[in-house]
Amino acid sequence: MADRGVDPSILPKDVRDSLSELDLELSEGDVTQKGYEKKRAKLLAPYVPQTRGVDPTLQCEHRKQTPAPSSAPAPSSSSKYHRARSGGARDDRYRSDIHTEAVQAALAKHKEMKMALPMPTKRRSVFVHSALEACTPPDTSSASEDEGSLRRQAALAAALTQSLQNTESWINKTVQGSSTSSSASSTLSHGEGKTPHSSLADILAQARIENSPAPPDVTYPSSSSSDRTSHIDLPSFSGLVKGMTRDASKSSIMDTADGVPVNSRVSTKIQQLLNTLKRPKRPPLKEFFMDDFEEIVEVPQPDPNQPKPEGRQIVPVKGEPLGVASNWPPSLEAALQRWGTTQAKCPCLTALDVTGKPLYTLTYGKLWSRSLKLAYTLLNKLGTKNEPVLKPGDRVALVYPNSDPGMFLVAFYGCLLAEVIPVPIEVPLSRKDAGGQQIGFLLGSCGVALALTSEVCLKGLPKTQNGEIVQFKGWPRLKWVVTDSKYLTKPSKDWQPHIADATTDPGYIEYKSSKEGSVMGVSVSRIAMLTHCQALTQASSYTEGETLVNVLDFKKDVGLWHGVLMSVMNKLHAVSVPYAVMKACPLSWVQRVHTHKAKVALVKCRDLHWAMMAHREQRDIHLGSLRMLIVADGANPWSVSSCDAFLNVFQSHGLKPEVICPCATSPEAMTVAIRRPGVPGAPLPARAILSMSGLSFGVIRVNTEDKNSALTVQDVGHVMPGALMCIVKPEGSPQLCKTDEIGEICVSSRAGGMTYYGLPGVTKNTFEVIPLNPAGVPIGETSFVRSGLLGFVGPGSLVFVVGKMDGLLMVSGRRHNADDIVATALAVEPVKTVYRGRIAVFSVTVFYDERIVVVAEQRPDASEEDSFQWMSRVLQAIDSIHQVGLYCLALVPANTLPKTPLGGIHLSQSKQHFLEGGLHPCNILMCPHTCVTNLPKPRQKQPVGVGPASIMVGNLVAGKRVAQAAGRDLGLTDDQEAKKYLFLSEVLQSRAQSEPEHILFMLLNAKGVAVSTASCLQLHKRAERIAAALTEKGNLNTGDNVVLLYPPGIELIASFYGCLYAGCIPVTVRPPHQQSLSATLPTVRMIIDVSKAACILTTQILMKTLKSKEAAAAVDVKTWPTIIDTDDLPRRRPPQIYKPPTAEMLAYLDFSVSTTGMLTGVKISHAVVSALCRSIKLQCELYSTRQIAICLDPYCGLGFVLWCLCSVYSGHQSILIPPMELETNLSLWLSAVSQYKIRDTFCSYSVMEMCTKGLGTQTEALKVQDLPLRVCRSGGSSSSRISINTELREHRATFSGAAA
Repeated sequence: MADRGVDPSILPKDVRDSLSELDLELSEGDVTQKGYEKKRAKLLAPYVPQTRGVDPTLQCEHRKQTPAPSSAPAPSSSSKYHRARSGGARDDRYRSDIHTEAVQAALAKHKEMKMALPMPTKRRSVFVHSALEACTPPDTSSASEDEGSLRRQAALAAALTQSLQNTESWINKTVQGSSTSSSASSTLSHGEGKTPHSSLADILAQARIENSPAPPDVTYPSSSSSDRTSHIDLPSFSGLVKGMTRDASKSSIMDTADGVPVNSRVSTKIQQLLNTLKRPKRPPLKEFFMDDFEEIVEVPQPDPNQPKPEGRQIVPVKGEPLGVASNWPPSLEAALQRWGTTQAKCPCLTALDVTGKPLYTLTYGKLWSRSLKLAYTLLNKLGTKNEPVLKPGDRVALVYPNSDPGMFLVAFYGCLLAEVIPVPIEVPLSRKDAGGQQIGFLLGSCGVALALTSEVCLKGLPKTQNGEIVQFKGWPRLKWVVTDSKYLTKPSKDWQPHIADATTDPGYIEYKSSKEGSVMGVSVSRIAMLTHCQALTQASSYTEGETLVNVLDFKKDVGLWHGVLMSVMNKLHAVSVPYAVMKACPLSWVQRVHTHKAKVALVKCRDLHWAMMAHREQRDIHLGSLRMLIVADGANPWSVSSCDAFLNVFQSHGLKPEVICPCATSPEAMTVAIRRPGVPGAPLPARAILSMSGLSFGVIRVNTEDKNSALTVQDVGHVMPGALMCIVKPEGSPQLCKTDEIGEICVSSRAGGMTYYGLPGVTKNTFEVIPLNPAGVPIGETSFVRSGLLGFVGPGSLVFVVGKMDGLLMVSGRRHNADDIVATALAVEPVKTVYRGRIAVFSVTVFYDERIVVVAEQRPDASEEDSFQWMSRVLQAIDSIHQVGLYCLALVPANTLPKTPLGGIHLSQSKQHFLEGGLHPCNILMCPHTCVTNLPKPRQKQPVGVGPASIMVGNLVAGKRVAQAAGRDLGLTDDQEAKKYLFLSEVLQSRAQSEPEHILFMLLNAKGVAVSTASCLQLHKRAERIAAALTEKGNLNTGDNVVLLYPPGIELIASFYGCLYAGCIPVTVRPPHQQSLSATLPTVRMIIDVSKAACILTTQILMKTLKSKEAAAAVDVKTWPTIIDTDDLPRRRPPQIYKPPTAEMLAYLDFSVSTTGMLTGVKISHAVVSALCRSIKLQCELYSTRQIAICLDPYCGLGFVLWCLCSVYSGHQSILIPPMELETNLSLWLSAVSQYKIRDTFCSYSVMEMCTKGLGTQTEALKVQDLPLRVCRSGGSSSSRISINTELREHRATFSGAAA
């Protein structure tokens, strides 16, 4: 039509009004179609340029159909549309000065582009035009839609040219294709020029009418829009169609939503009905959703040239069969008994003092006798005969310093003889030890309540002013037992320890720190201990009577396995060199080897390095007696340099090259591989020179290009005897690697850990791994244990280790090893800058990817110029060798990084300090521009097609819940541990036996003074008396309801558990107010009547109030149920304590009265109580050492649960503050938080409002108080919480904590 070539925005207002009136007349039937077209053409004729000899309407059509020669519109596709839409807006906080110019250019470019989005519209006939459409200019910004229109026109013209006679068949094919193109039709009908499409509809309609007058099936559904791109590019066909004008076609037909032409006589209402039935076309469902990651950043694409594994799939490697010697004992206790009785005078252990001289020698006879005495004392002298403190299977902490191996040896074997499980840990030095809280978590999860230590160690522990051992942060309350011989009891003649063959029962628990800093306990069975010792004996060729020098920590790992377990099994003489001696005299262990003619030495690379640096101090040493120099950290790929340097220096002192035996170990798989002692004169194993670039992609490539980026790796020997090893992919499912691929080493053997104690979920992922083949099918039923070591199996079944999972840094899809980064930094002449080579490397997540952070301790005498010069060279070296940029390189003052007990750097704590801003570096170099390559995308003009409403529609269409929140899984299981805490009455009984003196509740009065406390035993005894009174005085049956009418206090709690002991159902009710009995007593009466209570437990004062004359004026006092006064109860115990048959039985009734006077009662079962208490415990991190303050009414809801239930379940101490006391002392709550150093408190909004309004004028006086408040949890109505929280935050300057 003529108006399609005219921009309506340039028409005068009167012309636009006339067009609107004309459209209205046509829609109402006041004008015919022919008259409508004539009048419309007349109105627009002055504004349409004319061409001589051409019809104006065809001229306009031709101008619309012929694009400019310079324009090359791209094909339309949903994927390109999606990419254009999800380009993302760039937030100002991600702006970088380096990219400002590029971003501005991109913004300018995208600002010029006008996005054209297909919008869902109402489908209408081209016969009907609204006034709005007549005034809406055509949107010509979408070139893809214009081209789609031209291609459809061209395809139709070509078909008409080929066969005008076979119009019917052509129409049938075209209609089927057109019906699938409803998306394009609806798009063009929304704001885009309709001239091309309308003319096509005219031609189709004319052909349809001439060949097939039958009406179409308007109910035929339209198919997908997949055919809209199937077009043929042909030239314009306006000159081919002659004799059929637009007006003629429009006068008789119109187009339905299917694109099927129908007779123009179809009424407007029928057409509207059809449009309603036809579902409007919407964008694809995926376009309603936007991924934040893809929206914000540029996703890095993998390098197409990166090396990929090309070898065959690896086959699990078997170690040699584990032989069985005739003299091997059936258990380690049996071995100790054998040597302690038959070889009593043979030396077992020699300990050195701080000067490096022998302090004492422990013989096998002394070890046996002292272990017997300790086992007897643990089982028979720590408690009563009926209630022993320790039972077989209990866990016991061993707390001994590294300078006292003898006492540790006695304690360890004493625990084995007593059949208790030792948990060796480090000696705590202060409450602020790095990782001390995680050790406490380990002890708590293992249920440790007893700690064994020496007298000297006990005296050195930090103590309070009263002389008691301080409560270490996060630790459970421990009973300390001194194991010196003078404190032990000699066993009676008729007592003998139970020494049986090794079983699968846990033998000991070794702690292990993860990459994130959490501490887990690896449980090792007794049969695994014995099998591991046998495998080490066979692999290392140990013989009886050999001397072994141990420089390692004897409480864990290689030092424990060789120096404590395997040495006793083979009757070795172990010489322990403590860490303090190594710091004073690094050559002391070499002197011990020379003096004792030792056959075996256990060392680390640092010991080799220190001895090599100090060898000039003493030359008269000979190491020819050594047949094995076991390097415990041989899994470190950089250990080869220390081994080579040590060999070069001490080869002249008799050290043979074949005695150096690196090994690979982990707490989970224990000894993974160890190099066997070589034969003199035999060639040494070859070494692998690998490309570090290939290692970063997880493949093995021999380095041939750059020597600087090569990693020389030595083998760690063969697989242990009786073990099976495989290599699996470190990420995702445990799929077997290829022969030239780096993966995680997994071991299947009897000599390995069983579980992470108390962590079944993590255990399954580590200790129960079944490798898969490339097809995802398990290779067998044998389960493997993840070792946490990254490596491969080389020629000759030699095992090579290139790193650890804990040290893995994943940056932009490439793997880097923290040890490699440390080695590169140390290679840049750190003598003038770095203090004792102390460097920490870890990664932090910045902008959806890991970034590498290097922190080093700076020498005190290092200048700023030297420091920055070293830092610049380190950046260049790491970039050149590892092809990775550093995010941050910081230098901190010497001795400020958190330390491990043996002096190493505590990585997780260092990372935590970095994230919290607590490192306080003296020099820092931030280089985000070198490593953050996935910067935000340039800001683009956001389309208006998909807004919040469309996203919500997309969620609804996809079946997603729009508003839904879920907490984490409670992890409830059916095991014995879960059933143990199923009923609160049983939990209280258990706590009364295990920790009777532990204070659960403390009640404060208005002056802030503790007026009463309740320990576990006191609460239990009080509950027993109340249960006996209910049974005797009340004559109650199981399941009767009992009303508890008490003021806030401990008596209310005791009465609740007394009801549970008696099998009654407690109902807590707020007592009536003395000054307003007429208003409050009817509520009490109503709850008693509704609950059908059979008895009332209360105090003597309240009992008199219930029977007073004032009460008689409000209610009928003669119909009260039985009232029992619990102030003075006889010391009696119930005949038995009731235990519910199932957890679905009722625990208590919770009645509450709303502000409108509505009474609501809720039945609470024991299962609900257990789940609720467990969820609060997990969410609020409640355990026995925690202390919280509660200022809530204890009669219903969360206040009752926190006041009466949670402390018994979780074991924490609750400081109870009755809210009514705040009426006389507004600062009571905050003063209690300050006085007791409370970190977590619970209160109601009314309490917060009262404190903020009442204390608002006293902020200056309160500034002297210290509030270490971490979390303030508010419970209650949400009507005024915003204003109250705002007021509390305004007064936050008074406190040192924060309110949440």
